[in-house]
Amino acid sequence: MKKKLKKRWLYILIGTGLLIGFFYFQNNSIVISEHTITSNKLPGAFDGYNIIHLSDLHNKSFRDDQNYLVNKVKKADPDLIVFTGDLIDSRRYDEEPSLLLMDKLVEIAPIYYVTGNHEWRTGTFATLEKKLVDLGVHVLRNTSQEITIGSESITIMGVDDPLNKNESATESAVTKKNISWALDNTEEKNSFQILLAHRPELFSLYSEHGLDLVFSGHAHGGQFRLPFAGGLIAPDQGLFPEYTAGKHELNNTRMLVSRGLGNSIIPVRIFNRPEIIVVTLHAE
Repeated sequence: MKKKLKKRWLYILIGTGLLIGFFYFQNNSIVISEHTITSNKLPGAFDGYNIIHLSDLHNKSFRDDQNYLVNKVKKADPDLIVFTGDLIDSRRYDEEPSLLLMDKLVEIAPIYYVTGNHEWRTGTFATLEKKLVDLGVHVLRNTSQEITIGSESITIMGVDDPLNKNESATESAVTKKNISWALDNTEEKNSFQILLAHRPELFSLYSEHGLDLVFSGHAHGGQFRLPFAGGLIAPDQGLFPEYTAGKHELNNTRMLVSRGLGNSIIPVRIFNRPEIIVVTLHAE
């Protein structure tokens, strides 16, 4: 009887250890997803241009001093890094891991960043924004900039998350106005245009403006990913959401959705490891 009991406890301990290891791996082992975007609007100087897309860190640290994440980014050798919001988490605010990461990433490539809903929930974004700008991060707030190689350029624009809005306006209406402001600020109206926008569920709105490439996050990959079904649940999309990961196309607009890096209200990922997206642009 004692031997059977010991054996049972041994199996329980082994099972518990395997389960803890599984969850640790799922939430801390970063996967790299590679995509190619080809366009006849892309200038020849940008053929082979590499962009890394990060999103939804939510204060998370990847080992000591963020080095595990930073080394992954460095190895991918990006020309540009984009970050699509929720750098911090409003439920357990701690900006240090996020600022440490940005401080290291600006040494690798220029960083362009837009806000997510969590930045606005804190009510203290003005302070965080100043610190990011002081580090050398390009904070895009309903505006655009030209990225130039030689005599050729592309346009990158970014919009605030619509949580920063007047309560009487819908999130869709706010985002539409924000995109219009960013487009009005654009110098080259016919250039290849990249949009950074936190919310993927507004994809149809982005495509209405004829934007070439959109980077989004927010959905956390659906949190739990099911074989053949994709993500299980996402904010503002509900159960079995459409836009949780990967590449999506509508009319002439393509959108890449990051599964993100950290967690928020749901603290665990399953079959949905933290993700770095690497995009290579090609001129057609």
